[in-house]
Parts: sequence; structure tokens; C-alpha cells
Amino acid sequence: MDHALFILVFLIGVALLFDFLNGLHDAANSIATIVATRVLPPVFAVGWAAFFNFIAFLFFGLHVAGTIGKGIIDPGIISDQVIFGALMGAISWNVITWLAGIPSSSSHALVGGLLGAGISKAGTGAVVLSGTLKTVFAIFLSPAVGFLLALILVLIVSWAFLRTNPNFADKAFRGMQFISASAYSLGHGGNDAQKTMGIIAVLLLSRAPAGTEFHVPFWVVITCQAAIALGTLFGGWRIVHTMGSRITRLSPQQGFCAETGGAITLFAATAMGIPVSTTHTITGAIVGVGAARRVSAVRWAVARSIVTAWFITMPASAAIAAIAYFAGGLFLT
Repeated sequence: MDHALFILVFLIGVALLFDFLNGLHDAANSIATIVATRVLPPVFAVGWAAFFNFIAFLFFGLHVAGTIGKGIIDPGIISDQVIFGALMGAISWNVITWLAGIPSSSSHALVGGLLGAGISKAGTGAVVLSGTLKTVFAIFLSPAVGFLLALILVLIVSWAFLRTNPNFADKAFRGMQFISASAYSLGHGGNDAQKTMGIIAVLLLSRAPAGTEFHVPFWVVITCQAAIALGTLFGGWRIVHTMGSRITRLSPQQGFCAETGGAITLFAATAMGIPVSTTHTITGAIVGVGAARRVSAVRWAVARSIVTAWFITMPASAAIAAIAYFAGGLFLT
């Protein structure tokens, strides 16, 4: 195997490692509510979520992959060194926050990594403002939309089941959580796996002849969906505890509303090609259902610590990526 091919295989492997860690880190987003409400035990919940993570490519286009591949930094400045820096920035921040049990955003860690490595190579002129601003705007919009949708859904179903026997309602929502959890896992797999697809596709584009169009090969699609599903299968138990019980206590009805509100948000964002954070989205939805009960039902101190992690994710991963970019120059050139 010649040096150039070895480097390509190595970087694809690193990208798939990020995808796996994304699934591991964000498993809680898909399963926290269904585990917290005791509808499914954790071992079955992760298998359920992993399956829907994998088949998500059947339901969505590849708009998010396009945004990551050519909408954050100029594809013309992409090099092995830039991809290595971006991935190491994202992976390092994911590992740090996973060990600390902090549900930060893998998506924004990757975007921060791309910005840090891209700016290190070509300055701020490498940044594609339209795609970057759209992604940054989504940091604030996705949890707000998740919050509002979950809050509205709680009010609707509370009114609809007002005169229903509580035991019947509880059983009904336990069954409905299978649907809502499946939908959220589809949204998670559809949005998050595409970020790695975009990285691998632009890496392949950097080696293609001039004038080649950005394209995501099918083998990249399948491999990335499998990697994120495998990561989800291994779970992320530290973050499951934070998401499922430390923010607020959840009933099956609230779990259904949180997952459904989050799923609608993810479906819309994926259709528009916006790489949103599944962590931000489900956190906003969980806070929404807690606040619908009463404001004091939400442990706001925990929510604040999560929000703090949101704000530092992009600059922290960008800083790590910049260091990794220059370190990568020692063996990638």
C-alpha cells in the first residue's frame, strides 16, 4: 500500500471512529426518555435505537452531508491535514465530555473542528459564512423549537386524555413511546450520520480530478450508518442518567411528547440540510415537558450546566483542531 492510499484509509478510519463515538456519545438522545419511563430496559432500548439509526438513510436525502462537506469551509482548501485536525478536535472534545457525563453536541464539535483546522490553513477567508451562520443559528433554534413543540404536545395530550382512566392512559403512552422513540432514533441517524458522510465525501473530492462534483458514494452512506448504529448499540450510560433523570422526572406521556417534539425538529432540520445537535434538541424537549408540569419540576442548575457546554463546544473543539492541524503536518505531508 503506497503512502497516499495509506493516509486515505487512515483518515476514513478516523472519520468512522468519530461516527462511532457520535453514536456512543449521543445514544442517550435516542433512549434516555424511553429508559427513564421504564418502557424498555437499557439493553433493549439501545438495540431498538441502533436499528432505526441504521435504516435512517432510507428516509432522508443527503442535504446535511452537503452542508458539512462544502458549506462550512471552502472545499478547495481541504487537505489531509485539515481533515485530520477537524476530526481530532471533534473526537477529543467528545471523549472529554463523555467522560465527564456532559451531553454536549457532537455536531458542533465537528463544525468547530472544521473551522479550527480550516482557519489554521487558510485564515478566515476559508469560512463559508452562509453554512456556518445557519449552523450556529441552529444552536439556539433547535432546543427552542424542541421546547415549544414538546410543551404544546403536553398540553394537547393532557386535554385529550383529561377524562381517561389514568391506568389506560399510562398503558397507551407506553405503547406510543415505541413509535416516538423510533422516530427520534430515525432523526438522530438521519442527521448525525450524514456529518461523517460529508467529511469522507469531501476527503475523496480533494483527491478527485478538478471539476469533479461533490458526491456521497453509497458505500460511504452504508458504512457511516453502520458506524453510528454500532456506537449507539454500545450506549452512553453516563449521559443517559443526566438526560433521563437529572433534568426532570418523566412519565410515559411526557416521554412521548419530548421524543415526538424532538423528532419533528430533527426531521425538519435534516430536510433543510441543517446539521443540528440532537443533544440540544432533546434537551430542549425534555425541559419543555418538565416546565409544562411546573417550572420547579426542572432542575435548572443541571440544565444550565448543559447550556454552558453548548457555548464552549465549538471554540474548544476549534482550538484542539488547530493544534491537531499543525501536529498532523509532522506526518501527513
